[in-house]
Amino acid sequence: MPASASPLDDNRAAALEAQAYLKARLQPTSTKTSFRSIPIIDLSPSFYTSLSDRQSVAKQINEACMTVGFFYITGHGVESTCPKALALAERFFSELSQESKDKIHMKHSKYFRGYEPASYSSVNDFTTKETKEAFNWGYEAGLDPTGGDGKYVELDGSPAANVNLWPDETELPEFYEGVKSYYGQMLQLARHLFRLFALSLALREDYFESMTTHPGAIARLIKYRANTNPKPLSETTEDDELGLGAHTDYECFTLLLQDSNPGLEILSPDGHWISAAPVDGGIVVNVADFLMRWTNGIYKSTVHRVINRTDKVRYSIPIFFSINYDEKVETIPSCVSEDNPSKFPPITAGRYVLDRLSLTVPGTY
Repeated sequence: MPASASPLDDNRAAALEAQAYLKARLQPTSTKTSFRSIPIIDLSPSFYTSLSDRQSVAKQINEACMTVGFFYITGHGVESTCPKALALAERFFSELSQESKDKIHMKHSKYFRGYEPASYSSVNDFTTKETKEAFNWGYEAGLDPTGGDGKYVELDGSPAANVNLWPDETELPEFYEGVKSYYGQMLQLARHLFRLFALSLALREDYFESMTTHPGAIARLIKYRANTNPKPLSETTEDDELGLGAHTDYECFTLLLQDSNPGLEILSPDGHWISAAPVDGGIVVNVADFLMRWTNGIYKSTVHRVINRTDKVRYSIPIFFSINYDEKVETIPSCVSEDNPSKFPPITAGRYVLDRLSLTVPGTY
């Protein structure tokens, strides 16, 4: 990078590098790190007072992040809220009129918030239409059980101004309160996971805490329509209806709640797609590109896609958790050595995510 390059140039270059990484990962390779299953990690011991119990869970997270890049968590403490959250997703798409959805269309938001109709965006390219519909929102201090620290800024560094686009409460009673309950619990769970990530990287347990006081945390309610020609996952399957194209996530890590219908599929480095079928009471966690960069490539951001292979509507709720958007970070010290020097320049969290999102909607980059 030339000496005159600006932080904005650095972040845009990083976004394009990530797209190149995605294309490279879509090419199968012969590797010893290929996998055929996704680890299940019981978080229960991580809530104990014993440090050794938390370190035991952190060790499992370390192994999962270095090999698969995905894992399920159980014993996370939000089990009772999950069915209510999925019911909210169904209500949004089935009860809200199209006219009301259009009023909060994502085209009205420069931060990619609001209602997103099918095929409005594409995470990979625009040659294949995606059948998903979504409703997107981001962090608000009023949604945070801690109340926040009053310093939240948006993706581009602008002061927060409640930029989320919410449906009319008279049309969808108690929707906002339901979102607030689930989202707030997931924020706290994400912060807890960050303490475990710190232990997994041989850092102080509170290493990330000062960086998650007003975190980026974009969430989505997603509807995948019933497949008109469902086919099982196999080596020879040619899929006609793609819910969400092959991609990697952008932030630090993702917490995904999915209903009982399968659809999420993970790409093993040797080119095999692996079904991440729902686990009873489980939430899927995966490493995203920002954390992969931050760990100097030690933790793996793994390509995945969604294809609803059933004749039923499928709902899911991902929360893409980041650090405070105004944080500029360098490679984590414990991930740098003589044999593995830092591969990535410093980068600003929010601008990186914004530039990545801009690549998904025509005319916004």
